[in-house]
Amino acid sequence: MNPEIEKLFATGAPDAAAVEEFIRDNRFPLVEPGQVTFVYRGAADEVHLRRWISGFTTSLPMQLLEGTDLWAFTMELPGKSRFEYKFEVVRGGERSLLLDPFNDVLAHDPFGANSVCQGYGYKRPGWTRPDPDARSGSLVRLQLHSKAYASRREAQVYLPARFRASRNYPLLVVHDGADYLRYADLKVVLDNLIHRLEIPAMIVALPQSPDRLVEYTGDPRHAQFVAEELLPALAEKFPLVDDSSSRGLMGASLGGVAALHTASKYPDLFGQLLLQSGSFAFSDLGHHQKGPVFDPVVRFVNEYRKKPFALADKIYLSCGIYESLIYENRSMVPLLQAQGMQVNFEEARDAHNWENWRDRLRNGLTWLFPGPLWMVYE
Repeated sequence: MNPEIEKLFATGAPDAAAVEEFIRDNRFPLVEPGQVTFVYRGAADEVHLRRWISGFTTSLPMQLLEGTDLWAFTMELPGKSRFEYKFEVVRGGERSLLLDPFNDVLAHDPFGANSVCQGYGYKRPGWTRPDPDARSGSLVRLQLHSKAYASRREAQVYLPARFRASRNYPLLVVHDGADYLRYADLKVVLDNLIHRLEIPAMIVALPQSPDRLVEYTGDPRHAQFVAEELLPALAEKFPLVDDSSSRGLMGASLGGVAALHTASKYPDLFGQLLLQSGSFAFSDLGHHQKGPVFDPVVRFVNEYRKKPFALADKIYLSCGIYESLIYENRSMVPLLQAQGMQVNFEEARDAHNWENWRDRLRNGLTWLFPGPLWMVYE
């Protein structure tokens, strides 16, 4: 049991004043080296910890502490881990998923918000927070008509703070770009890393698919759109370095599939790939179990695994060990390396979420696009 809870019950069941003092004097969840204790307070028939961790039981019953309205659950947790959770509270047969009212650390995604458990030793990287000394880049909009999709398309474009039309810039195309801005603080990260000379001043295109479950699953129209329509439109409007080593594709989850698929269809265009928790589903024996949305993904990945080839110069992959895709991502690494590509693979004690991907951005961007600072130390 957690030492603070043991202290609370040291002389028997605590009274209301002692419970109030316990709540007031502690930060929740209660984090110790190697473990963490979650606490919920309130009348309920049952309370469960719902943790977004793959490969383990996701719903864990919490224990009502005798003589109180406190519920607690302690779990092992390796240092520097991070994951997201909610409380599932059952009252009168009705179930509700609730944020932890004692924990103000929240993570947001397109589906809402989750409470965040930051294990012992985890600290949000400072370069993900706004730096008052870093000059802010700007966001402009690019509109174009897509023949591939027979529709108008739009993308935000990040321009570095000291943008000059007389200079040529590297280009990075980011799938789910608006989500990276909103949930992974990508603009803050770019501003900070450019300010610190860790990456060069660069132009970053941030398209957002209106139907990613189709367009990001190996759709040839998407590859055509990026390579034959978006890239020329960007080159016409902005001064870009005309060299594949200065062009990159990036994406997370299905966005990682879309980036890899586009590079496979146009292997001479993009020299750098940044792939985070890629949904690289495949099947060696029988049919996959991921549902019909993944049918085209499996066809693409199976085909590539059967006949692999070099499709970029350097690839940075990251994946959380608390997500179901860790097996697929680990399996891709030796396959890609065998084709002569440089591959940097990073595993994190985190799960399938935007803040995991945010926390890996510095390592990925600086390895693929090293800035002037790295040259000083080489």
